[in-house]
Amino acid sequence: MKLSDYKTYFGDRKFYKDMFAIALPIALQSLITIGVNLIDNIMLGSLGEIALSASTLAVQFITFYHICCMGLGMGASVLVSRFWGMKDIISLKKVVTLMLRFTIVIGLVFTLAAALIPKGIMGLYSEEMPVINEGMRYLKWSVPCFLMMGLTTTTTIVLRSVDQTRIPLLASCAAFCINIFANWVFIFGNLNAPKMGIEGAALGTLISRIFEAAFIFGYFILKDHKIGYRLKNLAMKCGDLLRDYLTISIPVLISDILLGLGTNVVAMVMGRIGSVFVAANSITTVTQHLSTALISGISQAGCIVTGHNIGRGEYEKARKQGWTFLFFGLFIGLLAGIFIILIANFIISFYQITEETRLIAYELMKAVGIIVIFQSANSIITKGVLRGGGDTKCLMIADNIFLWAASIPLGYLAGLYLHLPAFWIYFSLKIDQILKTMWCVYRLKSGKWVKKIGSNQVNKIENQAAICLEIES
Repeated sequence: MKLSDYKTYFGDRKFYKDMFAIALPIALQSLITIGVNLIDNIMLGSLGEIALSASTLAVQFITFYHICCMGLGMGASVLVSRFWGMKDIISLKKVVTLMLRFTIVIGLVFTLAAALIPKGIMGLYSEEMPVINEGMRYLKWSVPCFLMMGLTTTTTIVLRSVDQTRIPLLASCAAFCINIFANWVFIFGNLNAPKMGIEGAALGTLISRIFEAAFIFGYFILKDHKIGYRLKNLAMKCGDLLRDYLTISIPVLISDILLGLGTNVVAMVMGRIGSVFVAANSITTVTQHLSTALISGISQAGCIVTGHNIGRGEYEKARKQGWTFLFFGLFIGLLAGIFIILIANFIISFYQITEETRLIAYELMKAVGIIVIFQSANSIITKGVLRGGGDTKCLMIADNIFLWAASIPLGYLAGLYLHLPAFWIYFSLKIDQILKTMWCVYRLKSGKWVKKIGSNQVNKIENQAAICLEIES
């Protein structure tokens, strides 16, 4: 193989330097968030499997909301990255305005649902009344979190899209420390505080969310000068970009919502298998997230780098780097799989659980060690490269066909009818990760995933960019 061929498929030093400059701060922030969940699980695990299962299932609903916000943010990120590459700040601000308006509306919907029908929400995940009651206690304290989480999540993605990763990282570091301390105080009743149990974990999360939202969103609307977005911009007219935003963002949002629903259906299947399985899976999930934090960072870096390339008109470069991201994703996934299997017993030993739960958790860890190889590759491509290329409609269809036509039916069959061992139940529930990886290879090879903005929009963008440059000069 010639050196040029090697660089085509595996990238050069500059590619990795640029990628890691974006990916590492995002990965560190993800690790901190995951660390909070891990500490929560360990602390709640000391209260018993009911508390651990209840918090895990309640968080599924919150995670579904977070997925919706990620969809809005990542959809906006596609356009933000392109407009940043074009140096079109006016259009960029309009996209942010549209994103924030949708975020506020969805945040209010979830807030009302958590406040008014917590029992109904928990009843979707479990039929065990002790689990439902404990989950309701957790949700009660989570009600104020939704809107703050939405604003934090979406603005963080926008800041990352314009190469600002430091502020969100610093905010997450501080929120991590606050959450751990608040958990220690309120779960166990230290420093003369009331002993609140599962409610203490939710309160600790609420306190950290308040701080994080004030830090990140406050910085975005008060201090940031790269974009220069201010609260008054929420009222700006942005109808001319509504169609472009919806064209890109709605498929991303629908895809993420359906994936989120699918994840929740998976949680419902697990909940009906029993609290022992749920508790075991909660241990596995946190460990998986811990080992794949870098994957999340690389995925978002892939979206940003691809968007910048296309914004500059470097379409062939974007296509070649797509293959680089795929091969790198497989490599990282393999390392993550080995890591998970090696630390499985070590992580499980931290939890005060029954021997049955311990054995199930270990079986799940082995399944995760295999699945994560494929999850890494397709996540970097689907959530990164293909989104950055604007291939959101095709991605929406593929994502959900594999989940709803394969993973959910097979998982339901394996868990509730065939009663297979934990390893095969989990493998069935995650079979879509393998199928999506195969599809990613096909899609990259076709080259059809690179979507160009229409000519009228290009002319409009060029004119706006010229005006911006004149103002700056």
